[in-house]
Amino acid sequence: MDIRLVTETFSPDINGVATTLGCLVEALRARGHRVEVTCPRARSPRDLDDGLEVPGLALPFYPEVRVGLPRRRAFLTAWREARPDLVHIATEGPLGASALSAARALDLPVTTSLHTNFHAYARAYRLGWLASPVMAYLRRFHNRSAGTFIPTDTQAKELSAAGFERLVVLGRGVDTDLFSPARRDPALRAVWGADEQTPVLLHVGRLAAEKNLDLLVEAMDLARSVKPSTRLVIVGDGPERARLERQLPGAVFTGALRGEALARHYASADGFVFPSLTETFGIVVLEAMASGLDCLSFDYAAGRRLIEPGCNGLLAPVNAPGDASSAFLEQVPALLEPGAESARARRERARQTALEHGWSEVIDAFERHLRAVVERAGAHPVALGEQA
Repeated sequence: MDIRLVTETFSPDINGVATTLGCLVEALRARGHRVEVTCPRARSPRDLDDGLEVPGLALPFYPEVRVGLPRRRAFLTAWREARPDLVHIATEGPLGASALSAARALDLPVTTSLHTNFHAYARAYRLGWLASPVMAYLRRFHNRSAGTFIPTDTQAKELSAAGFERLVVLGRGVDTDLFSPARRDPALRAVWGADEQTPVLLHVGRLAAEKNLDLLVEAMDLARSVKPSTRLVIVGDGPERARLERQLPGAVFTGALRGEALARHYASADGFVFPSLTETFGIVVLEAMASGLDCLSFDYAAGRRLIEPGCNGLLAPVNAPGDASSAFLEQVPALLEPGAESARARRERARQTALEHGWSEVIDAFERHLRAVVERAGAHPVALGEQA
């Protein structure tokens, strides 16, 4: 297939969307498909192989995030001259919207992905009044495509109830060779001031308001009050980093990491603390499980899909009687005894769970659905959800 991928984020950006798209693109190309990527110009040089960087703007309140400027006319010209088999749009910003408009004008098969809960982000930034219009925009955007890929069954139910059509659940995978307990590094733990008896708690993710970071601070403070020897490691960057550094003195802040350095940090910790409630999936949970960590998450997104409470990790109910945050904090002490038999068993089972979630099945499903759209587009409009 000849595919045009349009996205506001791609490698070397560090986020779950860029990670997922990078894996999908690499695998599709390895299978003989052409995938041309269009994305905004990044601060760091991109290696697109086959693609085009276009002008973009940084968000004023979040400069690490860039959105592409609309280029409908350029898409129309390019796709008339070299008509692709399919256009896949991964983000809903100005660049993605112009691609959707151009693809429909040319009667090209088009699919979309919904990777980010923008309506939930609006509430996190105290712009709750925007949640309803944002949801209406997302619904209209995605319902104009042949189908929309989403990561979990729970999200499918919620979006279907909100009027979204032709939804297809496409899970996430993890590179279990890269993210592995074998990368545990005693020398790195020594840098953190930890020996093998010292509990090390890790958080990996974007340090931004939508990530429920106040609860992360509470969890880390509670851990140190219960067991003062506990070491805290925060991997990631973002507008909230300076505040977190003030509120968590003594914690190790590494900034953003990728590749083997990231994998080594995962494997060298003991427990993973992930309080976010705005994820569509939360691929860091799967990376932590693959690394053999004892994970604490809400019963939400990746946590709900992957963690069996007490068996391969810890879950806090989102709708706990009284207070979900209290239910989350109640489970923090269980992360502070990494040598306990129950904790070791959870970590071992977490790794086994991750081994069942490689990328190959995800890529097989994605390729199969795209091919179905391409093959049937000439006969009649395809409802992608019917091809599962």
